[in-house]
Amino acid sequence: MADVPLKALVDHLDVLLDAPRFADYGPNGLQVEGRSSVRRVVVGVTACLELIERAAELGADAIIVHHGILWGGTPTLTGSFGRRVRTLMRHDLSLIAYHLPLDAHLGLGNGASLARRLGVTELAPFGMHKGMAVGVRGVVSPEPDGSPASAASFAARIASALGVTPLVYPHGPAELRTVGIVTGGAERDIDQAVAAGLDAFLTGEVSEPTLHTAREDGIHFFSAGHHATERYGVQSLAAHLEATFGLECHWIDVPNPA
Repeated sequence: MADVPLKALVDHLDVLLDAPRFADYGPNGLQVEGRSSVRRVVVGVTACLELIERAAELGADAIIVHHGILWGGTPTLTGSFGRRVRTLMRHDLSLIAYHLPLDAHLGLGNGASLARRLGVTELAPFGMHKGMAVGVRGVVSPEPDGSPASAASFAARIASALGVTPLVYPHGPAELRTVGIVTGGAERDIDQAVAAGLDAFLTGEVSEPTLHTAREDGIHFFSAGHHATERYGVQSLAAHLEATFGLECHWIDVPNPA
């Protein structure tokens, strides 16, 4: 295992994910500074107390997440937020978070990592948020027998890859050949999928108007959970850090049905 200076690690991630270009809902990069060098890293979706405590038990030096603890303002150090911060500080643990930059990356991002698991190829940027594309669109590979994918077969791929049963609004064409993917809470991006002429749209969450849009605009819609769809970017990032720096990386899942 290698020891990597914390600053060098964060600088590398900032450049890799092009973090400064994103106008986000909170700060990307280093959110809580711990010890100055990093050897063992835990990656997870959300910096909840359970993840922080389990990282401390593993003797981690840093935690890298998609959902950090700072969002548009500095809250008081009370309640659950205060407990998270105190636990990080007590164990000298650094917290590093990348939100939209990790969604967007065409190689390591949430959308791209999920797309590969679902047999979606020819990936291109898709899903504009705050002036930046944060998802992907692509071509859905045929089924093993060579037939085109359908809403039912694509839902089966999602269930197999993610271990969840997706909500499906099957209102698109019989042959599902193109899909847009924006992970997390991006159900409103169904309008962008319609405008792009895609056959289907996959995200994490759903809201009341989504059914009507899918039905009236003739597109398949899949919702597979905010947490479930965002588990793979941090795992891709961990593999990159292991290969690049020789860091010891551990993926910890704190299940969340939402």
